[in-house]
Amino acid sequence: MLKVAEAPQTGSSVSFFSRLKCSVCQEPYSKHEIHTTCKKCGKSLLVDYFVRDFPKESLQGRPANLWRYREMLPVLDSQFILNLGEGFTPLLPVQNLANLVGIDNLLIKDESLNPTGSFKARGLALAISRAHELRIKKCVIPTAGNAGGAMAAYCAKAGIEAHVFMPSHTPDVFKKECQYFGAHLHLVDGNISDCAKAITDIDEDWFNVSTLKEPYRVEGKKTMAYEIVEQMNWQVPDVIIYPTGGGTGLIGMWKAFNEMEELGWIGPERPRMVAVQAENCRPIVNAFTEGRRDSDFYHNASTIANGMCVPKAFADHLVLDAIYESNGTAIAISDTEMISGIKKVGEHEGLFVAPEGGSLLIALEKLLKSGWIGREDRVVLVNTGSGYKYVQNI
Repeated sequence: MLKVAEAPQTGSSVSFFSRLKCSVCQEPYSKHEIHTTCKKCGKSLLVDYFVRDFPKESLQGRPANLWRYREMLPVLDSQFILNLGEGFTPLLPVQNLANLVGIDNLLIKDESLNPTGSFKARGLALAISRAHELRIKKCVIPTAGNAGGAMAAYCAKAGIEAHVFMPSHTPDVFKKECQYFGAHLHLVDGNISDCAKAITDIDEDWFNVSTLKEPYRVEGKKTMAYEIVEQMNWQVPDVIIYPTGGGTGLIGMWKAFNEMEELGWIGPERPRMVAVQAENCRPIVNAFTEGRRDSDFYHNASTIANGMCVPKAFADHLVLDAIYESNGTAIAISDTEMISGIKKVGEHEGLFVAPEGGSLLIALEKLLKSGWIGREDRVVLVNTGSGYKYVQNI
């Protein structure tokens, strides 16, 4: 078992991080101790902040990375920050695509420009920085690809031993990435759920950074919403369309909008959140269609979009809560449609998006056709990764 860490020195802290709290039963936990999930109900822990004066004008002149929002991030001592240049990715107007689909205001948040080529760098930057601060020596992760590479990179920076459990059928680029960062790569027959089970079957003194089984990855992902609002001159989009596997980014962004209102940066307005899943791995879509607040395990899941191949999200209730609370929706897209979306984005905008990103354009087309999205809505598509890493899949 992992031992409780000594309370870190906080002399250089500017963080408003106050405590951890269970997302369901509200049980509080100390920010100075190592925690995974709630000891009472087993659900995800989230970070609470004691919000103090933090005017948005104070961001002027700060470095263009996610750490510009340090006060609302949970690393207490700045010496433990692991910065590889993550965050503040461009929010690109894509007028050619807008004209193609018949919408006035369309933007792509291009997360492919993060370290290791995907948005996973955001979450793992925070998770491993906190592991570093809490003096954790070994970290482990189950991954469909990108998260493993991101964890390996930040562990390399921190000098933490990294263990990555990955499906054996994963394209070689993701395996080699982990190995070149010095991680121990464990290949598992099956999908990411089988990788997660393989980790629990091993009695090892390591810290598990599985999606929402630790409190900090969501804090990195939430910065996408901070950036979108800042890049839109403190306006909130009408719709955010997001590819959903484990759902950390969707949960994080929804959390961020509430935090920004508490900071006084925005008002009560919120975007409608759209969760996009693969046709052959659609547990959230099925649950939403049935009006439920949790999902069933999706058997025989498969898709070219590695990040969407999550048969059951650990915090599915939080994903569905964000969709319901935002008056959003969930939609499934086939692999064939994803490839069509990749080609359309590439041919019209010169961007090579991941299959997850390709799915978003098709989802937008369908939601426009149904009338769920209107021509005048301001829509943001969150492309979560680089198409270059998916050439073998496609």
